[in-house]
Amino acid sequence: MSTNSARRAAIQAITTYKAGEPSFNFSETSPADIFGRNVFSDRVMRERLPKAVYQSLHKTITLGERMDPSIADTVAAVMKDWAIEKGATHFTHVFYPLTGQTAEKHDSFIMPDGRGGVIAEFSGSMLIRGEPDASSFPSGGLRSTFEARGYTAWDVTSPAYIMENPNGTFLCIPTMFLSWTGVALDKKTPLLRSGQAVNREAQRVLALFNVHTDLPIVSYAGLEQEYFLVDHNFNFARQDLQIAGRTLFGAQPSKGQEFSDQYFGVIPQRVLSCMMEVERELYKLAVPVRTRHNEVAPSQYEIAPLFEPSNLAIDHNHLIMAALRNVAKRYGLKCLLHEKPFAGINGSGKHVNYSLGNAELGSLFDPGETPHANAKFLVFCAAMIRAVHKYGGLLRATVASASNDHRLGAHEAPPAIMSIFLGDQLTEVFEAFRAGRSGDTGETSRRRINVGVDTLPPLPTDPGDRNRTSPMAFTGNRFEFRALGSSQSAASSVTALNAMMADSLGFAADWIERELGEGTPFNEAVQSFIRHVIDEHSAVIFNGDGYSEVWHKEARRRGLPDLRNTPEALPELTKPEVVDLYERQGILHKAELAARQDIYLDQYCKTVHTEALLVLRLARTVIFPAAMRYQGELALTAARMHDIGVEYKTVTLDEVTGYLRTLQDTVAELDATVRAVEERSERMQVATGYCNEVLPLMQKIRDAADALELRVPDDLWALPNYEEILFDK
Repeated sequence: MSTNSARRAAIQAITTYKAGEPSFNFSETSPADIFGRNVFSDRVMRERLPKAVYQSLHKTITLGERMDPSIADTVAAVMKDWAIEKGATHFTHVFYPLTGQTAEKHDSFIMPDGRGGVIAEFSGSMLIRGEPDASSFPSGGLRSTFEARGYTAWDVTSPAYIMENPNGTFLCIPTMFLSWTGVALDKKTPLLRSGQAVNREAQRVLALFNVHTDLPIVSYAGLEQEYFLVDHNFNFARQDLQIAGRTLFGAQPSKGQEFSDQYFGVIPQRVLSCMMEVERELYKLAVPVRTRHNEVAPSQYEIAPLFEPSNLAIDHNHLIMAALRNVAKRYGLKCLLHEKPFAGINGSGKHVNYSLGNAELGSLFDPGETPHANAKFLVFCAAMIRAVHKYGGLLRATVASASNDHRLGAHEAPPAIMSIFLGDQLTEVFEAFRAGRSGDTGETSRRRINVGVDTLPPLPTDPGDRNRTSPMAFTGNRFEFRALGSSQSAASSVTALNAMMADSLGFAADWIERELGEGTPFNEAVQSFIRHVIDEHSAVIFNGDGYSEVWHKEARRRGLPDLRNTPEALPELTKPEVVDLYERQGILHKAELAARQDIYLDQYCKTVHTEALLVLRLARTVIFPAAMRYQGELALTAARMHDIGVEYKTVTLDEVTGYLRTLQDTVAELDATVRAVEERSERMQVATGYCNEVLPLMQKIRDAADALELRVPDDLWALPNYEEILFDK
C-alpha cells in the first residue's frame, strides 16, 4: 500500500468504524467489586500470611523497618500460590532503568521435579533478588560493557500485582535495580533513598514543635497525565509519528484550539469507551484513577488519580501509561505520550502535586487551626522556598529532554525558569516577617488564623488562586510542579524535591536548635528562621505572568537561571552543590550523577539524530516528489498558455519553485551538518551542535514543507494533515 493510499484508507477506516460488543458493564460489576483484585494487598497478606509473618512484613511496609529475612520464604510461597490461583505461570521483577522505560524479564514458576514432571517453585531468594542481564542498559561509565550483572531488589513498599493478558497472567514484583557493586542503575533506588532523607529531617523539625508520630513522614504525589488519542491508521501513514512520536511536518489547520471548545467538552464515544476500559484495568491494579476529561488541544485528554505516597504513585503512573497504550489499540486508536506531537497546539505535561506528611498528620503544607500548627506550616513552606531557590537548576535538569524542550516556555507550560507562586495573600504573610509588621494584611472579609507570634499578621485560610504559568505553585495544601513532561517518569523530579526539602528542613532544624541553645524563645526562633529565608531567598517568589518577556528579564536581574534547553540544563546534575546535596543525603554519589548526565545527554543526541534522519528521508522521498509533480503541472500549464498566446501569471509556480529550492538546499545543509556534529568527540559538543545547529535547520525544512502543503493539491500530498489527524474521530 502506498503512503497516499494509506492516507485514504485511514479516513475510510474512521468513517466506517464500528465499536465491538462491550466486554464489561459497570452496572454488572462495579468498580468497588474489582478494585485491587489483582494486587497482593495488605488485605490479601493479612488473610493469607501467618499472623507473625504478616505483622513483621506490615511493620516493614508502614514503618520502614528492615525486613526480617527469615520470613521471605513464607511470603514467597503465599504470593506464588495466590498468583497461580489467578492463572499466573510466570513472575517478573519490574524495574525502571535509566532509559526511563519499564523493564521486565519473565521467569516461569515451573521447574522439573526430576521424575518427568514439574512443580511450581518460588523461593524467598527468588522474591527478594533477581539477576537480569544488565549489559545493554545504559550505565554512563559506571561499569564496563563486558560486566553483564545487574541485580533487582524487592521494594516491599510497592505491592506485587497480577498483569492480565488474553493468553494468561503473570506476577509483577516492583524492584530496585543495582550493579554488582551496589551502584544505582535505575530511578527507584535514589527515590527510596531520598524518602529516607526527607523523613529524617522532617522528623527533626516536627520534634521541635513537640509533634511526634509513629509513622514515617513520606512525600506524596498526585500525577496528572495528559495524552493524545488519534486513529491508529493515521499513525501508520506517518513515519514521523511511528518513529519519533511527533509530527516533524504539518501545516497549521484552519481551526485549532483557539475557540477553547475542546477543553472539558463532551468526550467522543470511541474515546470514552477506551477511557472506561483503561479505568477498569487500572481499578484491578488498585490505581485510584478519579478524573478524565478533554484537554485544551483537539484529541488531547487527561487522566488523574488521587494522591498516594510518591513511590507508589510513580509505579502507578507507569501502569497508567502502559494501560493507555495497550487499551487504545483495541479501539483502533494510538496513544501519543510525546510532549509535543503536534506543532502550534498545546503539548502534554504531567503535573506533580507534591506534599509531605503521613496518615496521622495529614499534609504538612496544610494551614492548621491553631497558631502552633500554622507556625509549623510556615516553616515547611519556607523550607520549600529555600529549596527551589538554592536548587532550581537541579529541578530544571530533572525535566530536561529533547521532547520536553518543545514544550517548556511555549505559552502552554511553565517557563524553564524555576520560581514559586504563593499567591498574594501568603506572599504578604511572608513579607510581613521580613518587615516585622503586625496587624491585618488588608483583607478583612476572609477568616483569619493567628500564627502564634504577636508581631505577625494572621494567616489567610485560602491563600489564593493557582498560577498556570508557574512551575511550582502553592495550591492550598501542596505544591504543584508543572514542568514535568508527559512521557517522563516522575521519579527523578520527586527524588530532587525530596533531597531539596531534606536539605532545607535540616537547615531549619539546625537554625532553630541553635537559636534555642542561645536562649531565644521558640516563637522568636521560628520567626528568625522564616525572616532569614525571605531575606535570602525571596527572589524565587513570583506571582505574575511567567510567559511574559518582562519576567525573563526580571529573572535574570534576580539571578535565577534560565536554562532553555537540555544541553544547558543537564550540567546542573554535576555542579558541586548538587553533588554535595545528593552525597550528604545518601542518595547518589558523584559518579552516579555524572553517569546520569552522560546518559541523558546521549539520549538527547540520539533523539534529535533520529528525528533529523526522518526529516531527511521524508523530505526527499515524500514531500519533494509531491511538490515536484505539482511544479511540473504548473510549468506545463504555463507553457501551454504561452504557446497559445494567453497571459498566465506564474505566482504559484514561482512560490512552489522557491520553497522547493529552499527545501533542496536546506536538506543538503542538514545532511552535512548532522555528519559534522556526529564527528565531534565530546558528548556536550555533540548535544550543543544538535541543539544550536541541527534543530534550526530541521525547522527551516519544516517551514518550507508546511508552506508547500498549503499549495500542493490534496490528491498529490501523501501525508495525513493536521485537520484529518486531530479532528477525525
